[in-house]
Amino acid sequence: MVPPLRQTAVKTIPHDASMPATGDRIETSRARLMAAIDDYAATVRSAEGSSLGERLIHTREAKDRLEAIFAEGLRRFDKSGEYAADGAIDLVAWLRSRCKLSGSAAAERVGIARQLEHLPQTEKAFASGHLAYQHVAVMAGTAEHVGAQAVQKAEGSLLRLAETMDPGQFTGVAKTFEHRVDAQAALAEANRAHQRRYLTISEPLDGIVRLDGLLDAEAGAIVRNAVSGYRPTGKDDDRTPGQHRADRLVELCQPRAAGSADGAGPRPHLIIRASVDTLTGAPGSPGGELDGGTIIPAETVRRIACDAAISRIIGKGELDAEITRASRSTPAATRRALALRDRGCVAEHCTRPPQWTDSHHVKHWIDQGPTTMSNLILLCRPHHRKVHEDGWGLQRLTTGRWALIRPIPSSRSA
Repeated sequence: MVPPLRQTAVKTIPHDASMPATGDRIETSRARLMAAIDDYAATVRSAEGSSLGERLIHTREAKDRLEAIFAEGLRRFDKSGEYAADGAIDLVAWLRSRCKLSGSAAAERVGIARQLEHLPQTEKAFASGHLAYQHVAVMAGTAEHVGAQAVQKAEGSLLRLAETMDPGQFTGVAKTFEHRVDAQAALAEANRAHQRRYLTISEPLDGIVRLDGLLDAEAGAIVRNAVSGYRPTGKDDDRTPGQHRADRLVELCQPRAAGSADGAGPRPHLIIRASVDTLTGAPGSPGGELDGGTIIPAETVRRIACDAAISRIIGKGELDAEITRASRSTPAATRRALALRDRGCVAEHCTRPPQWTDSHHVKHWIDQGPTTMSNLILLCRPHHRKVHEDGWGLQRLTTGRWALIRPIPSSRSA
């Protein structure tokens, strides 16, 4: 039998003595967090297959939650100026020294912390785990470029788009938004990137010459397209893609492969997607999009268009040449429109660009499926093979992507 509680006199004690010291609470919380991490790490190490995949997803979610806590604390630490009391000349220097971050990583986190104060919806989504760190970095960068007030007006719609895209895709959306809001600021940013360009070629050392440099988005796309497209030249061609690109760069620098001295002749292709409004310089028009999703200023598009072939995709009329009967091959106009619509492999979670994809007939051409936009999607070679050789199914998602459905195992024994 439990004895009754004894009544005792209540003695009032000072608040400082009634609660653990702040430092003790922090240390206790930290110890609990470290213990929880150790416990969670053990479950990750023991997981296999799909269970391991789920734990990896949860690990990234936990890391993003911690980044949100870090950003909120960093903003308050920034305002307090305590980093100066620790001997640092600025907050970035303090982060590099005390938190072991690189200069770029430190500067990025300082920028995020400062911008989130003006982006309440983004901060809330970040703190609750609905928005990942890299998406937040894109939002903060956009606010820094065009002003937080402009981003606030479109914050809700931008966040909804962020939920359906990976950070690379969302960067393209954010850049398009920047060009629409403040084309001059976007152009100034592109000009700053152009000013940072350089190329250094080291002296030979042990037979090796090292190349190092920076290019703006336009120049980078030109060089990438010029040296890419690895194709073995024969059965004995065992070069890696990287070796092939290096050899191609040398070939392009040789007069016989680079065209005539006056610049005439074939040149590397540079594909830019741009609206008519962009080409005409209409107010509020978006920038142009290079292959890979990089957004360039409208003025840059117009400059390049001074000496470029232009293919128009203006609606139904563009696809008059589509084949309306069963056919194996996809017409060039249809292929261009597919690349514009799908932006690469449409399989869920796949990020392979259009140049790495095949045109897939949802209803096969041999079954009278037409070679038209309504029956075509882009699939990279590995996913295309899963659909055909491995028997996987396809299910359209509300996001516009497609889920691959694992085939049902045969009941018959092998």
